[in-house]
Amino acid sequence: MAFPPTSPPLARALTERDYNDPTAVQMAVLAPDAATRDLLVSAQTGSGKTIAFGLAIASNLLGDAEVLPRAGAPLALVVAPTRELALQVHRELSWLYQHAGTRIVACVGGMDPRQEKRQLIEGCHIVVGTPGRLRDHLERHSLKISGLKAVVLDEADEMLDLGFREDLEFLLEATPKERRTLLFSATLPRGIVALAKSYQRNAFRIEASAGERGHADIEYRAMRITAHDTEHAVVNVLRFFESPSTLVFCNKRETVRHLNAILLERGFSVVSLSGEFSQSERNAALQALRDGKARVCVATDVAARGIDLPTLGLVIHADLPNDSESLQHRSGRTGRAGRKGVSVMLIPPSRRRHAERLLGSAGIKAVWCGVPTVEVIRKLDHERLLESMLQSLSQVDADHDEDVAMAKELLAQRSSEDIAAALVRVYRSKLPAAEDVTDAGIGYSTPDAGYVRKQDRGQERPRDQRSQNFTAPSSTVWFRLNLGRQDKADPKYLIPEICRQGDITKRHIGVIRIMDHETRFEVDSEAAAKFADLVGRTKGKIRIERAEMPSDGQVAPKPHESHQSKPYEAKPHVTKPIQTEPNQSEKASAAPRVDKSHWQAKRKDRGPARPNTSDARPVHKKKFGPKPWAGLHKKKVRKDPT
Repeated sequence: MAFPPTSPPLARALTERDYNDPTAVQMAVLAPDAATRDLLVSAQTGSGKTIAFGLAIASNLLGDAEVLPRAGAPLALVVAPTRELALQVHRELSWLYQHAGTRIVACVGGMDPRQEKRQLIEGCHIVVGTPGRLRDHLERHSLKISGLKAVVLDEADEMLDLGFREDLEFLLEATPKERRTLLFSATLPRGIVALAKSYQRNAFRIEASAGERGHADIEYRAMRITAHDTEHAVVNVLRFFESPSTLVFCNKRETVRHLNAILLERGFSVVSLSGEFSQSERNAALQALRDGKARVCVATDVAARGIDLPTLGLVIHADLPNDSESLQHRSGRTGRAGRKGVSVMLIPPSRRRHAERLLGSAGIKAVWCGVPTVEVIRKLDHERLLESMLQSLSQVDADHDEDVAMAKELLAQRSSEDIAAALVRVYRSKLPAAEDVTDAGIGYSTPDAGYVRKQDRGQERPRDQRSQNFTAPSSTVWFRLNLGRQDKADPKYLIPEICRQGDITKRHIGVIRIMDHETRFEVDSEAAAKFADLVGRTKGKIRIERAEMPSDGQVAPKPHESHQSKPYEAKPHVTKPIQTEPNQSEKASAAPRVDKSHWQAKRKDRGPARPNTSDARPVHKKKFGPKPWAGLHKKKVRKDPT
């Protein structure tokens, strides 16, 4: 399918870049119904939106002309949420309008505002910038927008999420009323619809998203991990897919720094991006990714927005996003322009329900699986090694005398098997080692068991094994915890801590015995190996280690047992010894009695006792205003004459 008729200079630029097949959103904005109208476009990230609105505003800027007049006040304003996205839009529009004599200026944070001011004063046709910097230039009268013909809001939902609503409204209210407004967004929440109704006139709505399928070119995988295996899982996922470029998302800057250090230590070529980086540092990191010097980028959501890497084939969510929109924006960094991509979500047991809600609200069907193990990665390395060697042999130039001479010299000294083994060793030495990951199947239910979906309510619910009482297995393993009765240890506080450190559930814990200075407890032998491995890595005030089975002399007289049910133990019947001393009743009967006749005589002299009126009906008296003695008991306070 060819591009619809457009301006000749833009058609020439598209031909030079081999843009022959337009995307769905590019076809929609060039349709006759959308011409000269305000547009509200919903399209997924990576669907060619930049070229789409560049083609859409061409009729407003060029008209029937092929070259724009001399640059003066800007004719179009493009607002983007982040610096990277604004600079990317600047690059795309520069080659698209190169044959039309267009001058484009970028105004973003982190750049020299004085240089931007000089460029704006010299004149331009299109201004691309972030909301804060554009408002700053507008308030300083460096930016003249009285002659604007078109305004484009790119990734409008992200701008609202980042808190730019006030700046956007300020810019839109300052632009001319007869402008053309184009609003592009990956999702259309209520805030975007309200913004469109306020600042657009009879907008033409275009739905070019992938619908319920999410990104059609992205494969989603939900990998079950334990709470302490996030770093090891990231290493194994990177080794399993071997993508030329990978984005690893974290929610906090501290996590970005920590994970970046871990991957560097493992031997990966990695860079990081976060909000604390300067613009020069961000540019250096992105350039390293584009040049292939770095294969992995660890970043936060805000820092990674606007990144467009043609070789990006893998996105890893080390920390799950907060909402489905963020999930789609993150995953949209891959699978762009018809290329395939993979989005991997690392899900510990405590975040499983949250992950299911994210996938459900985004309409995404993910493949649930475990983290690739060391054995699987070794098998892949073997296959990749053979393929790489065969490819290298097919490219050997027989006429290259130097290589042939070196090969003959090696064969003269060592056998062919030794030489091949040395090549394999060199190849494997360059690969980061895979990590041993714990099987998350123990205590981790599948998405289709242990809970009730909304559409299945009222039907028979599968019983959750974690809610069953602990049944003593054939064998248990004892562990020791460094808190006791003197530290006010209590099972209701110890059990959650044990489950958190060892990544087990309550059903794996048996008897808990609290002593003076320590606590000992049982763990199911099936989960004991994993439990011992995890608690050995944890460092903190509460330390857990393996212990021997406590003897009777070590147990406190009345130990605190756990809340779990235990088999009934019959206690031996103990007969009480015969009492040789008199009991209380005998002592009372043997005591001398007090003569009460004198008291009874006094009571007869007082007359008959008063009747009991507790059950009598109360008498209600009428109220005739305040009591005359009200307030007389209050103490008078002398006022200070001063």
